Amino acid sequence: MFQQIPSHYLVIGSSVMAVVMGIFVMFVRMRSAKKPVNAKKIIIPPFAMSTGALMFISPYFRVAPLQILEAAIVGMLFSIVLIMTSKFEVRGTAIFMKRSKAFFFILMALLLIRLVAKGVLSSSIDVGELGGMFWILAFFMILPWRIAMLIQFKRLEKTIG
Repeated sequence: MFQQIPSHYLVIGSSVMAVVMGIFVMFVRMRSAKKPVNAKKIIIPPFAMSTGALMFISPYFRVAPLQILEAAIVGMLFSIVLIMTSKFEVRGTAIFMKRSKAFFFILMALLLIRLVAKGVLSSSIDVGELGGMFWILAFFMILPWRIAMLIQFKRLEKTIG
């Protein structure tokens, strides 16, 4: 099915979707700062995203082992920045995400880096493989970030409970 669509259209379409998702994440993050956090809210995103791994059933999206490693390492490096900007605070008896002025700019920078990388790599890597690599990158960016958030949340929860 995807082979019939010119690859540059797929790259453009996936880039537009990445921007839309980035904007969505920013709005969700801004809204979530107004509500208390719980462990479930921290854990759900990586579990929900993990269903995307089903794309690897299709040979079109399969990625070579070295590319898996490269994408995972880049994702983990990106997660460090997110971990550093995600802090919690106690308000009364509840735990809230602390607003970070830098988070918006960091998310925009990470999105821009991904878009530029996708544009550059799309000329040398098949679009399906590239899609798989960027899913791996995103998953390995979100998973360590959320694990770090959960650890931080649990430590803070012990101090108030």
